Amino acid sequence: MKQYDAYVFDLYGTLVDIHTDEHIAAPWKALADYAASCGAHYRLPELRESYLRLCAAQEEKLRGSSACPEIDLQPVFAALLSEKGVFPEKAIVREAAWRFRQASTSHLRLYAGAKELLEALGKSGSYVLLLSNAQALFTRPELRLLGIDRAFDRVDISSDRGCRKPDPAFFQTPLNALDLDPARCLMIGNDPDCDVRGAAAVGMDSVYLHSGLSPAYDPSAPATWTQRGMDLKKLMRKLLE
Repeated sequence: MKQYDAYVFDLYGTLVDIHTDEHIAAPWKALADYAASCGAHYRLPELRESYLRLCAAQEEKLRGSSACPEIDLQPVFAALLSEKGVFPEKAIVREAAWRFRQASTSHLRLYAGAKELLEALGKSGSYVLLLSNAQALFTRPELRLLGIDRAFDRVDISSDRGCRKPDPAFFQTPLNALDLDPARCLMIGNDPDCDVRGAAAVGMDSVYLHSGLSPAYDPSAPATWTQRGMDLKKLMRKLLE
């Protein structure tokens, strides 16, 4: 495969295997306990209802701003505390969100070969970029926890931008910032719509990794190359051959 000026990675389902569940009681109890320690007291049903209401309000603010809008949960967690008379510093808001995320996560790990792949591409002289549909409150701590926070030349997270893949505007963010020709960039992801078709819309080549977190349906995606299974060492050989 030809060398590209930039390799643009999706995160969850591409480099990272994760399972979260916000429908169980644990994350809401963890959030309620922390909020109470800050002076904001909630019953669990009230907390969940308030969270969903505040998320809906954020979504309404973004209505029409993008084909694929993405809210930022930081104001949601801040409002959960402030509605109970607690006006927290950002560090407290981040801690509330992180406790919620940890309690909702049953496993979080890198796929085998992920670090080696990122390191090898970083040494190739090309940019290594991250373009993730995610919440920065959750993802930035997870990048540090997994030891890959310094593996990327640039990190773009959808909650910071107000839009998500496959919106062309989200793909254009790193391209414009680094003055990159999309024809010289390769998107690597596990979602045929968000990653593959989104990349194609801005003129980028793509690798479709069909992982355990790929959508249940498997349409024919217009990827430059498709790999079944999460063999990142195989992918590394393909990219560097």
